[in-house]
Amino acid sequence: MAEKSSVLQSYLSCHVCSETFRDPVSLSCNHNFCSSCLQKFWEQAKNKNCPICKRKSSKDFVQVNFPLKELADSFAGRQKSGSFETEKGEKKVEVVCSKHQEETKLFCEDEQRAVCPVCEFSLHQSHKVVPVEQAVSELKEKLKSDLKSLQDKRNKYKQVEKTYNEVAQHSKKQLLSTKSQIRAEFNKLHQFLKEEEESRLAALREEEEQKGKTISREIKKIQEQISSLSDSICAVEEELQKHNVPFLSSYKATQTRARVQCSLSDPQLVSGALTDVAKHLGNLSFRVWEKMKDQVHFSPVILDPNTPSGWLHLSDDLTSVRHGDIYQQLPDNPERFNKYAIVLGSEGFTSGQHSWEVEVGDHPDWFLGLVKESVDRKEKISTSKYGMWFLRHDNGKYTNVAGETVRVTKSLQRIRVQLDYDTGEVSFYDPEDTTHIYTHRDTFTEKLLPYFSIGKAGGAKTADIKICQTDISL
Repeated sequence: MAEKSSVLQSYLSCHVCSETFRDPVSLSCNHNFCSSCLQKFWEQAKNKNCPICKRKSSKDFVQVNFPLKELADSFAGRQKSGSFETEKGEKKVEVVCSKHQEETKLFCEDEQRAVCPVCEFSLHQSHKVVPVEQAVSELKEKLKSDLKSLQDKRNKYKQVEKTYNEVAQHSKKQLLSTKSQIRAEFNKLHQFLKEEEESRLAALREEEEQKGKTISREIKKIQEQISSLSDSICAVEEELQKHNVPFLSSYKATQTRARVQCSLSDPQLVSGALTDVAKHLGNLSFRVWEKMKDQVHFSPVILDPNTPSGWLHLSDDLTSVRHGDIYQQLPDNPERFNKYAIVLGSEGFTSGQHSWEVEVGDHPDWFLGLVKESVDRKEKISTSKYGMWFLRHDNGKYTNVAGETVRVTKSLQRIRVQLDYDTGEVSFYDPEDTTHIYTHRDTFTEKLLPYFSIGKAGGAKTADIKICQTDISL
């Protein structure tokens, strides 16, 4: 009798784990194995061969041999429900089918739910059914991918938050500097101009408040998104810790929430977060003295300190620029050029005639002219693609936008830039004798901004190029 029992035990034992079959499957070579043991063996061997005879299986997935399973369960005296201890001594809960009282070790991909072998045999034969372990492994991999997308999205939001903090810090420095310069200008005026000074400071305080609210609002939005993304990441991480069937019952909702947040558009910096310094400082003396009916010096172009790269240094009155030896750490706001040593004027033109003169002295490397407001400030600029009209000087040689040499009779110390928007002309003159240098002709369709670019001065006496002021009698 013992010999028969031994033979039966041998027949009902898996050749991989040497234990009585659990969910046995039969290959075409008639060798039987536990379903999970066979799947693990195939994964390790990286092929679909029989562990015993090495014959290649014709199917990627084989169905459970139910008669053999019932015989093995009966021989082993297994319970239909309850719990058991793993090899590590951990208590593992077996979820059973409510209809058949069989352990739900299979997963129907068509209906996205766990099923027992009887369900699979009677209701899911035409469906794609895989072992629960395999389904959990595949679905967790998908959820891990969603987790990475969430983490990447959060990192983008954090980067934008960092830039906003840099903008906020730089804006504070601008505010302090602007206040100081405003007070310096007003200290030169008579006492009765105090009211005008206070009105300017009030405008600055109002902008400070508005800019502060804008930055605070945007940072708050970013922080809320980061918080929401962090909650989703925690939810996904908790989901990934769940065991098979509980995981399957709730993973879809977690995945849907994760993917909705992954589809959020990337955060973008808004323009105009920095203080509009040019508005407060540009032509300040002229505007104040205009009320006094006296003569003042007027600068036709004011440089915009929110546009230059870190290599360029502007004067306090925003009318001259030089190329520095040390790169300034400035926030990468949308208005700023970050690849070229370029600065733009603070005000543009959409019609009429305009002109200004620039003192260049003996500086060896500069560009002067106009550019479309829509010029890309973060990428390489192609003069043929973007609207640019300028005169260039490079070590004694003058060229136009096309790179063609412009002939002059002498070295130019001062340049007059003249725009006739309506006729589509940008011209350059020597103001000393009004000699015409060159004219660009084009059709203008958008706002044009004064354009300046300057290289290192080297041994030249002139380190800065400066916009010349104009005497105006009021």
